[in-house]
Amino acid sequence: MANEFGTSIAIEKFAIKDLATFEKEMLDLTNDSDSAHRHDAHSFFLLESGTVDIEIDFQHYKIRPRSVIYIHPDQVHRTLTSDDVIVNTWALTNEHLNPEYLTLLEGITPAKLLLLTDETFTIISELAVIAIKLAKRKSDKLHHLILKDSCNALVALVISQYLESAKSPDKTSRFEIVTKTFKVLLERNYTTAKRPTDYAAKLNISTPYLNECVKSATGFSVSYHIQHRVILEAKRLLYHSNQSVKEIAAVLGYDDYPYFSSLFTKVTGVSALAFRNKNLG
Repeated sequence: MANEFGTSIAIEKFAIKDLATFEKEMLDLTNDSDSAHRHDAHSFFLLESGTVDIEIDFQHYKIRPRSVIYIHPDQVHRTLTSDDVIVNTWALTNEHLNPEYLTLLEGITPAKLLLLTDETFTIISELAVIAIKLAKRKSDKLHHLILKDSCNALVALVISQYLESAKSPDKTSRFEIVTKTFKVLLERNYTTAKRPTDYAAKLNISTPYLNECVKSATGFSVSYHIQHRVILEAKRLLYHSNQSVKEIAAVLGYDDYPYFSSLFTKVTGVSALAFRNKNLG
């Protein structure tokens, strides 16, 4: 995919005996010794054949043929094992995504593995083949726009499948609507807004009502979601960056390092340093 990353858009089809080994070799070429990594772009993987065990944000997924998975740029991931893989993959940075698609992607993150029907898989796979052929036509006067539009079409098809798998909008309760809006706000503000009252104010509703909505829709309180979103980012940084725990605390909006350290232990059951050592060991 490196050939096209100069344009911040990439699309390729890989046939690889061992994807985990291939990925490690690619990381070695970039002098990155850590197999866990992030991409700058929104990445999509359509598996044609073979199996892949992948870890995304410390959750394990087994990807099987005729399935697709979307990975947000913020998400840390690594390939654990794979066998005889054929995969279509495409990626776009924010500036090349249709703004409406970008908003929808933010709403479905983190995205689950999605198994496609035979018909849908065939359509997306065939479009990927055409997009790859178009990507190779570098002499076309509008090559970049053609590449952008074809990849956005693939993104739209995948998003539509994620939306189809979710509950129909006309069946969505008021509680679920408020909860979805809260989660969008949380994603944008978790480093600065740490209290339920902050989000209730942004939504122009009372804090008790926000808690009622969120707990009814998810089973967990607003505070739970705030804390776990912050700790997820802390885990990503502990795993993916060289920043100290104190530096990570500051990045996440905590001047009180002991409080952050205590919160991390409370949420995860281990200290931040223990988490880092365990996952990098």
